[in-house]
Amino acid sequence: MDLKGKTAIVTGGAMGIGLATCKRLVKEGCVVTIWDLNETEMSKAKIELENLGGKVFTYVCDVTKKELVRELVAQALKDMGQINILINNAGYVKNGNFLDQPVEAWEKTIDVNITSLLYTIHQVLPHMHEKNSGHIVNISSAAGIIGVGGISVYAATKWAVWGLTESLRFESYSLGKNGVKWTSIHPSYLASGMFEGAKLNFLGNLIVPLVKNHDVIAKAIVNDALIKGKNVVRRPCTLRLSIILRGILPDFLFQKMLVLMGVHQSMHGFKGRESK
Repeated sequence: MDLKGKTAIVTGGAMGIGLATCKRLVKEGCVVTIWDLNETEMSKAKIELENLGGKVFTYVCDVTKKELVRELVAQALKDMGQINILINNAGYVKNGNFLDQPVEAWEKTIDVNITSLLYTIHQVLPHMHEKNSGHIVNISSAAGIIGVGGISVYAATKWAVWGLTESLRFESYSLGKNGVKWTSIHPSYLASGMFEGAKLNFLGNLIVPLVKNHDVIAKAIVNDALIKGKNVVRRPCTLRLSIILRGILPDFLFQKMLVLMGVHQSMHGFKGRESK
């Protein structure tokens, strides 16, 4: 996709991966609408993006509110004239073993990480199907490829994101809407931000090193997903080994390998963004 003159909605666009992606989009000539809960950070982001020459619209949005999503999609169409790109980046993580948290914490995880995608996609997709053009990018995770202790429900939602994205791609294809593209993005632990402090052990980090900053993922979204049109993008690229090895190894050996890499204890040092 040639991004010059295109329009995009980015959920959770005021910080982290979302903001880094918006920076790359405006540099490519996109008009961007940001949805975020943090009004202060969103105001800062708008100024920063406009200083880069971007045309930016910002709205406070809780993506778990179905009617608000509907209203803001209508507003985005009014502001930008069309919606060429939807990037479902807003996410929520609550650390702790399954029984360590009340069930309400896990309900929020599901609402933000998967239910909200039903709302955003259901509102945007008809416009893309009508034009047989557009691209929807959903942020999954490395935890959407392998199970991770300490974030079991988060991992479940990110597995769901991958499955939803692939299934919707086939639905668009079967409807003859080949111009509508779908990509899932699978980042491993980032050195800072929402997953700060989480990491594999020495062996695991050799195989799947920490992602050094948010722009690594933003580049994957803009260059690999949107411009090159890839269906699945993993960072670091060595994450694909988990899929290959799961397919060729007996399951008990694959599970032992994950333990040797420290996957089961990788959230023990978790601090996250909230600690700051």
